[in-house]
Amino acid sequence: MSSTTVMSSATLIEQLAGIEPGSALAQALSTRAEIMRLSQASHDAVLVPKEPGGLSHGLRAALAARMARQNADLALVAHYEACLARTGEVEAVPLSEPERQRIAAILRHADMLTLSPRDATRADIETLKAAGVEEADIVRLAELAAFVNYQIRVLAGLKVLRGTR
Repeated sequence: MSSTTVMSSATLIEQLAGIEPGSALAQALSTRAEIMRLSQASHDAVLVPKEPGGLSHGLRAALAARMARQNADLALVAHYEACLARTGEVEAVPLSEPERQRIAAILRHADMLTLSPRDATRADIETLKAAGVEEADIVRLAELAAFVNYQIRVLAGLKVLRGTR
């Protein structure tokens, strides 16, 4: 794709930022088409991986919606709530005490990674492990938080450039 080619289909970020096809901002983004494509691929990889491990697709979408809500990005909240609805995991189910503790630890950690990531320490990882979160799922959680918070910042920047924030 040349640097002057306008992307034929908008990525999620472009859609949520309200980038009008053919606008100056759309054309500027077309020069970064690979970044936008990789951002879309990252979205799909962290939200709906083939092997979700101990973080179901529904839990991932719920966590992403929570992170978006904590950053007051209502369009992104709506997107992730729609993702959650598509998983069919929207009904509350009774949890065993160990599973309740595991989910509570995941929520606390996701909140910290979103609201105060500099506060994360090795002790936080140990707390997750003590609550029954597998190491691979800790990595998956960190990937999800990193991506969603990146996405929120990109959207905020694009909205400022568009003059709508």
